[in-house]
Amino acid sequence: MSGTNEDVEFNLKVMINKQKTKVLFAEIDSDFADVLISFLTMPLGTIVRVLKKHYGEDQETRVNIGSLTTLYDGLSNLDIDHFGTVGCKKILLNSRSSFEAECCKLKIDIIRHSSAVSYLSCEDWNCKYRRSKISTANITGTCRCGKSLNREVGFLEESEVGGDGTAEVFATKKTTFLISDNLRMVPSVAVSIMQTLTNLGITDTGGAELRTVTFEFNEIMDLLKGSLLSRTPLSDIILEKGRVVDFGGTQNSELGVILNKMKNEETSNPKKMILRLMVQKSNNKLLFAQAGDDFVDFLFSFLTIPIGGVECLLGGKTRLKSIDNLYNSIADIDDKYMATRDMRNRITDPKLPRGYISANQILPLSEQTLVYYHQDFNNKKEWFSYSGRGGGQIHDMLFIKGGGNYVKQGLTMYTVSDDLTVTPLCMTSSLSILNEMKIPLSDVKEVEVQIGVEEALSILKASLTSTSALTDSLMNNSMLKKQPKQEH
Repeated sequence: MSGTNEDVEFNLKVMINKQKTKVLFAEIDSDFADVLISFLTMPLGTIVRVLKKHYGEDQETRVNIGSLTTLYDGLSNLDIDHFGTVGCKKILLNSRSSFEAECCKLKIDIIRHSSAVSYLSCEDWNCKYRRSKISTANITGTCRCGKSLNREVGFLEESEVGGDGTAEVFATKKTTFLISDNLRMVPSVAVSIMQTLTNLGITDTGGAELRTVTFEFNEIMDLLKGSLLSRTPLSDIILEKGRVVDFGGTQNSELGVILNKMKNEETSNPKKMILRLMVQKSNNKLLFAQAGDDFVDFLFSFLTIPIGGVECLLGGKTRLKSIDNLYNSIADIDDKYMATRDMRNRITDPKLPRGYISANQILPLSEQTLVYYHQDFNNKKEWFSYSGRGGGQIHDMLFIKGGGNYVKQGLTMYTVSDDLTVTPLCMTSSLSILNEMKIPLSDVKEVEVQIGVEEALSILKASLTSTSALTDSLMNNSMLKKQPKQEH
């Protein structure tokens, strides 16, 4: 295993402008580049979880990522009875990444040991049903042989983990990179010096000052936070500047181009979901939405998508400018600077772990196709892997969800607030909301909308940066005008 996060530090050579107000660029080694690239492999729910764990829940330090934090909190507060299986809630709150094998080799892996999801097998090593693994998502507590399912099975062979800083992870070893203040990243020797600086958006280095700065675990966490909330994360950390939140741009300006590309690639999905919006007549303000289990299942699935996958769905234009820059830098980089030939494509179009895609998912996502189960009878070890290196048998891990969905299918309806907080629908609580807002029933109308791929992408995009995701995605554009309406 790698050293503890507290034992690791990175030394960055940083160029700062003459006025000492801005980081121009930093020179980083492949180990630091690997940690930076790993941000793109993290599921959205994992990002919310690790930021909550690190910065806490205090109002002064709490980190909120658009509507994703409230979506996560709402899910956390839902009773387990609303989910398809016992562990579906745990899966959503502790989503795995399809890059676990790589991330275990990082010098600083900020999500190491943080997942509460485990795979269990029979306590009897000689059990003939031993290969029939199940996860905590479907746990019954008893094997088919009648004995307890209490032996945890890791997803990686220990020898594959590396973690001593000598194994290649995402970038090739010994390669140095330059990163700009807004996380554009280029190999430092790819082209001429002038072209490299131009690629980073740097036009003037007169009077610049060179510094060496140290990044440890806390600074890496600050960089993750800054990559999501700031256009200048390096200056924020190194020069202790105040965080600047400026997402800018129009919410759906790029969706038409993205949808056309999806149609050209025959990845569009004709599935539609019904959402009922409660809207104040007098000002056309969205109050809340009434949704079925299919729409709630779809919302919760956001938490399983790696941010690199979100970038792929949205064409590298999410309004998270620093993450956009990082993603597009990797998309443009030459394969010779990556650890394997397919690494760049894996990062820019990542797959979800096997069994993670809900039957209600209408976005064009894909899963890892194969999972391998390994046994070492001599040493009584067993593990799963995606690569199959060192042998192993193909294993069908279709056990994550119950009936192909996260949320239990049935008659339950839900209230979805503008910030994507999900609660079970209750007539008294709905009326209480209206009473608290001092809105008479006569000033409320119900608008029925169909949620297809276009609307789904719009909601996903808004959830990254806005605390009023439904309004920004459905009310403030022409989509609502296209939908069939039903007023009561």
